[in-house]
Amino acid sequence: MSDAKKDILLREAILYVVIFITGVAIMVKAVRVYTEEGDKLRAKAMKQEIRTFKLESARGNILSDDASLLATSIPIFDIRMDVGTPNITDEDFYAKVDSLAMSLHKLFSSKSKNYYKRLLVDARKHKRRFVLIKRKVTYDDLQKIRTFPLLRRGKIKGGLITLQRTRRERPFGELAGRTIGFVNENNKRVGLEGSFDTVLRGKDGRQLRRRINHGDWVPIHDENEIEPVNGKDIETTLDVNIQDVAEQALLRQMLYHKAKMGTVVVMEVQTGYIKAMANLNYDEKDGFYKENYNFAVGKRIEPGSTFKLASIMALMENHKVKLSDSLFFDHPYVIYSRRRLTDAHMYNHGRFTVREAFEHSSNMGISKITYDAFKNNPAQYVDQLYAMGLNKPTGIKIIGEPNPLIKHPVKNKKVWWKTSLPWMSIGYEVMLTPLQLLTFYNAVANNGVMMKPMLVTKILKDGEITKQFKPQVLNKQIASPATIKKAQSLLEGVVLRGTGHKLKNRWFKIAGKTGTAQISEGEGYHGKRRYNATFVGYFPADHPKYSIISVINEPTENGYYGALVSGPVFKEIADKIYATSISLDNKFLSDTITKKIPSVDAPAWFESTNTLVEELGFKTLPYPDKSNWVETEKQGTKVAFRPVKTNKKEVPDVRGMNANDAVYILENMGFATVVKGRGKVVSQLVQPHKKINGNSVIELKLGEYLK
Repeated sequence: MSDAKKDILLREAILYVVIFITGVAIMVKAVRVYTEEGDKLRAKAMKQEIRTFKLESARGNILSDDASLLATSIPIFDIRMDVGTPNITDEDFYAKVDSLAMSLHKLFSSKSKNYYKRLLVDARKHKRRFVLIKRKVTYDDLQKIRTFPLLRRGKIKGGLITLQRTRRERPFGELAGRTIGFVNENNKRVGLEGSFDTVLRGKDGRQLRRRINHGDWVPIHDENEIEPVNGKDIETTLDVNIQDVAEQALLRQMLYHKAKMGTVVVMEVQTGYIKAMANLNYDEKDGFYKENYNFAVGKRIEPGSTFKLASIMALMENHKVKLSDSLFFDHPYVIYSRRRLTDAHMYNHGRFTVREAFEHSSNMGISKITYDAFKNNPAQYVDQLYAMGLNKPTGIKIIGEPNPLIKHPVKNKKVWWKTSLPWMSIGYEVMLTPLQLLTFYNAVANNGVMMKPMLVTKILKDGEITKQFKPQVLNKQIASPATIKKAQSLLEGVVLRGTGHKLKNRWFKIAGKTGTAQISEGEGYHGKRRYNATFVGYFPADHPKYSIISVINEPTENGYYGALVSGPVFKEIADKIYATSISLDNKFLSDTITKKIPSVDAPAWFESTNTLVEELGFKTLPYPDKSNWVETEKQGTKVAFRPVKTNKKEVPDVRGMNANDAVYILENMGFATVVKGRGKVVSQLVQPHKKINGNSVIELKLGEYLK
């Protein structure tokens, strides 16, 4: 054998040995992987193919005081299709894909019919099992989709896949937007949504899903799936109608005065329930007002002249002054430590009483009596403010309330100046939020009882109450009854004779205080003058039901005084509440208190009569008759309705009726009417019960009807 042939055979032998050794090594490695690392690798592969997904719970509703929806979660759906399912034959698919694409285009017109057809045909060619058709589809649209070709067959036979989520909706739009609030993707919590997030959000569920082709995930329904637990509902104190009135009144004034920011809060005096809370801020980008900051709760301001009520109450509580005391100034200014103080309203210098100083909001008068009384012991003044609860937050259950700032001459020596006492007395060098100031005034209206402002009264689960929040007292008596009574008379005097006289009306009494505070520029009040205009008070003054504060920040046109800028907001809200609340009228209150059952001796419209009786608090007997015209009679402690029948062939007897009701009946029977006088119908020209002979004119004379 030649050397060349031997060399070839040797090389082949070496190659076979290398191949054999490599094969053995591979086999050894495979066995090792299978026996030692297999479990780990299989688990890793499984983890890559199966994953746990969160099932979002439905967030609870936020309700108004009459259970109207202020915020709710509505279901939305991602629509997908198992285009590659073998349960749809190619023949069936291609026969119906054109009509399916057309149906989708008609429902979702942003995409063309050709777009949907290309999407579906391409998915069919590649056997795709989880094709996205449309995200965020409403329930109504889903119901339409379930009627489309192929998809109407359902999940198994038609390939329809729906994945449900929820979307937060506000049926009343941006009404009370900042008060209702939100919780965003970054977990920023605002308003009631943020403060009651743990109650509203419920508990998310869990679902296993398997990854299929193209990286899509499909649910694996097994015993490991955990259903989500939906959140609970909260019922608020907000009245939708009052809220709407408050927002519109505030917006009107802000537009007229071209203001930067504003707020208005309406509170129920005896309970502290907030019936409306509106906040508007000028958005320079959009050039309009938005509710994107809760001024009422979160922003401290110097209250200005509205704080004079606290000062004069501190004086009266310490027996330092009488309302009839006389003051005298020989100059139109006073000087404290070389700093001059004048009257914003240019109140004539000379002689006037303490009552007049308050009603006309005299800076000189209020600062002088406060300074003279407490200059040797300013701590006594501040301690009295603390005793009235002015240094404490309200504790309202909404995120963002800061503490009031009322400095103390002993505890805060470094920031207590020689001018601090007189300036604090007229509402400077102190800081409160509008809500904190309203809470103080509400206590005066409530005969000294300070109530905690409340926005939520109930937590409910499936309509059942799980927790209830009752009205809470913060301070049982902020001042003596004598001081409270005098404070109430002062606030009434502001509207009757003083700076708030333009709010006076003939129907009900208003008590309140105007305030115009200059906004400081850093360390002082220099440069361009900017103001907060405020009116805070309550109504009806003789039996307070609601307290209201309106603050408008930086009005730039048509004036800046509190009475002129914020007063109209208060007035519009009070007028509309009074006009729609029969219980606020003194006459009806007295009737209710004495339980004087009303009687209607002449026919009247059943619906309006029944409403009147119920508003007065009386119980009624069942009224099964279908007659719309009734009279009432007393039966024990209840009111009974008697039907009044009208004969269509005879002239009806309308004597004793209001003119509107009489005209309504007669003209519906074909008569023309002529009305003379005022009051109720005392006589009618065509006699009652006379047979009708064609159309006639009936003259009605009105006056005082005596049956």
